[in-house]
Amino acid sequence: MTTVLIVDDDDLMRAGLRAVLSSDDTITVVGEAADGHEAVARARELGPDVVLMDVRMPHRDGIAATAELSEAAPATRVLILTTFEDDDYVFGALAAGASGFLLKRTRPERLIEAVHTIAAGDSLLSPSVTRTVIDRMAAAEPPDPAATRRLRTLTARERDVLDLVARGLSNAEIAAALFVEESTVKTHMKRLLGKLGLRDRVQAVIVAYETGLAKPGAARRASSTGPARPSRDTGAA
Repeated sequence: MTTVLIVDDDDLMRAGLRAVLSSDDTITVVGEAADGHEAVARARELGPDVVLMDVRMPHRDGIAATAELSEAAPATRVLILTTFEDDDYVFGALAAGASGFLLKRTRPERLIEAVHTIAAGDSLLSPSVTRTVIDRMAAAEPPDPAATRRLRTLTARERDVLDLVARGLSNAEIAAALFVEESTVKTHMKRLLGKLGLRDRVQAVIVAYETGLAKPGAARRASSTGPARPSRDTGAA
């Protein structure tokens, strides 16, 4: 069973989310919280696999709560629920430790799929959300020289994979672009995360932009023109 804590200051929204998740026999909603302060307390008490976290809430917002949960309960993963277009606070969720984003108007089946994805240890990088988030984050900061030096530990193929991840491609799409099996992409991802000391795919995207490996706007260009031609593979597959 996948256990979930729902965090939202809207009673009706929490009830709706509970109803949707309860339709899946493999998901159990173990609790609810109405603000970030209560969310941290309930997460510590219940130890859920996934927290569905609203952003704008009284007393303590979802960003601050996510940051605290990343330290206090690292095994619990946070999936941000947001209206996005009107919510600038969501940009801070990446650095705070969120494992993904989901629009509140998403389809019920997509919500269930997202919960399972996050619970399995993967990250949810929806192109409709994350590409814009990363573009705006990257545009505000120049490449970090210290972070750039970290890339030297990667093979050429691992850099290719990191670049394509930052462009918003899924593992299956990366496999097609590099003409390899999807399992090979997953192996490269595991290795590059380990080398860079990163928790998940979301942090990998941040590093790609911090180092200048990926450029603001690249994700949108990739969606219309296809991924850039990968460099020659000099590392083990």
